[in-house]
Amino acid sequence: MYEHKIHVQGVIWDINSYDQWGVELGKQLAKVIQPELHGSDAVSGHDSSTNGLINFIKAGRK
Repeated sequence: MYEHKIHVQGVIWDINSYDQWGVELGKQLAKVIQPELHGSDAVSGHDSSTNGLINFIKAGRK
């Protein structure tokens, strides 16, 4: 039912309800971050939150 509601709203407002730009952005960002997860060096090239999460994950693998 919810999906139908979203589809109808998109038709009325003349927008593509299924154009998920956030998903595409996430895929692009993941391509940058994924190789950093496999290295052994600490990461410092992102914002502090992202750096902290990547380094936390890497520390848990040791």
